[in-house]
Amino acid sequence: MRPSLAGKAVAVVVLALLCVQACSSQPSNEKPDSRSSAPSAPYLGNRGYALPDSPFTRKGTVVTATCSMGARYAGVSVQAWDPETWQPRAERQFPIPSDAVFTNYPGAKAVNSPLVDLCGVSPDAPSPYPVDSLEYTAPRARALFDLAFTRMAVVLRDPGSKTTSHVGFVMSGANQDDVVRLGGAAGDDEQNAVMSPDGRSVWFTYTAGGKQRIGSRSVEGNHRLSDEGPATGHKLPLTVSGEPARAVQGNMVNIAPNGRRLTANAPKVFGNVFDTWNSSGPLTGASARGATLLRGCVGVVGWIGDDRVLCRTSSGSFRAMNARTGRAAGAPIGVVGRHDGHVAEGMVVSADGKKFIVSVHLPNGRQREVAGFEDPDFRVVPTTPGGSAISIPNARLSTDTVFLDWL
Repeated sequence: MRPSLAGKAVAVVVLALLCVQACSSQPSNEKPDSRSSAPSAPYLGNRGYALPDSPFTRKGTVVTATCSMGARYAGVSVQAWDPETWQPRAERQFPIPSDAVFTNYPGAKAVNSPLVDLCGVSPDAPSPYPVDSLEYTAPRARALFDLAFTRMAVVLRDPGSKTTSHVGFVMSGANQDDVVRLGGAAGDDEQNAVMSPDGRSVWFTYTAGGKQRIGSRSVEGNHRLSDEGPATGHKLPLTVSGEPARAVQGNMVNIAPNGRRLTANAPKVFGNVFDTWNSSGPLTGASARGATLLRGCVGVVGWIGDDRVLCRTSSGSFRAMNARTGRAAGAPIGVVGRHDGHVAEGMVVSADGKKFIVSVHLPNGRQREVAGFEDPDFRVVPTTPGGSAISIPNARLSTDTVFLDWL
């Protein structure tokens, strides 16, 4: 479970940060651009993007995100780490604007955003999504950023309206309120903001004619709304990948190394592994035809090959699973003992598929009111049985840290 940032204190911070803006409560008259589905082509995941060289894009780098806040500042620190020494290679700061949604509290519009997962979950303010184990939370948090970790998507509340929310983004290193607001029409209901892989657009769910859709807005130009496809409410997050970009609405979305399959789940949808498709939309029974059910899998950590997935199982151990048959492809990988009172949740798998990172904590103990201010227990674990786990020692990591990527 995700930790809180001291629920009552968060509410005070939110109220202190809120700015006053004039707005109208009339419904938006904006008409979206209509787009057809992306042309049919071999889906190669994100391999088609040329990324700038930086510590955040080089092979052999682990990337984390940690939310922090004080009386006058809230922000997300993204760090690139050397996985051999666990010393930071670089750090980028993403300020959270005063009207950005990073927690839900009484009297304000409840908004679904992965930023709430990262910053504002507590016993009094749970995650906006139904499940908040780290196998679910880590992919949601990763989707906030582009591939190069230069921009972070945000949802912005309108202080003058309890029904309006817009999307925008912040650049790394920006000042506290240097947010680029991409929408602004009164009555907009935009949620679940995430970045496209190249950072050139923000994608989100929005309401039109009483129904939810998937939309995008370019970070440049006039930011006009482009309709990308159907959505199934606001309760499921988005993950955008591929070139051209397309969105999948579902939980635990992880793209296979070859880009041809993905893991995901959604309520009332059978299966965990699906073929990728050439248009944007929610995970539904129709889109899930031919899906593979990973037996006993309660949380997908990631891919360890084109045909194998690492799962946390219902017994609490981890196990490689055959993505085509759904059956176990190896012996269980134990991280904690059955009776030692702790649980282990996985976040990322290394690019070579040989290691993964877990957080070990008390049940519900990632909530600070339960665990207190104890040191985090992150471990690197081999994806094959019999190896030894290695603790990750660094005082700059906290129980609020989420591991996003292992390049």
